[in-house]
Amino acid sequence: SHERICQYIAKESGSLVVSVGYRLAPEHKYPAAYEDCLNATQHFLQHLERYGVDPARVIVCGDSAGGNLAAAVSQTLAGRSDLPKLRAQILIYPGLQALDFNLPSYQQNRGVPLLFRERAVFYALQYVQGDTSNLEEVLEGSHIPPDLRLKYRKWVSPD
Repeated sequence: SHERICQYIAKESGSLVVSVGYRLAPEHKYPAAYEDCLNATQHFLQHLERYGVDPARVIVCGDSAGGNLAAAVSQTLAGRSDLPKLRAQILIYPGLQALDFNLPSYQQNRGVPLLFRERAVFYALQYVQGDTSNLEEVLEGSHIPPDLRLKYRKWVSPD
């Protein structure tokens, strides 16, 4: 689905673009896609010389669920001393939190195509657990225990 945009980015930037064909939900729930992206990135970083890539110029990028995966891979690799450091991450409308789907951005954009609020929750549940049996619970915000909500309030709140 992203081949043309990857070709465009490669051509316009004069860069090598590697696109990971990771396993998709619901057939392959978490952590399958993450593992595919992490393994591909690690392999690429271990073999940069083969591809003629400057180790100081590697960037990971992703949009939507791919943005989530790019962020997760970046965080995982941040502490690794045996691999070149990633120069940057580019996250395009990434799915980064599933604690609260009632934050202002979700409320303001709840009916904006392409990814309606309910659709975002639907896909997040497919990715994490392979089914949507608790969709209403997640939309209401009752899927998070009160103590956990308090713990992360500093990072996930309307303020």
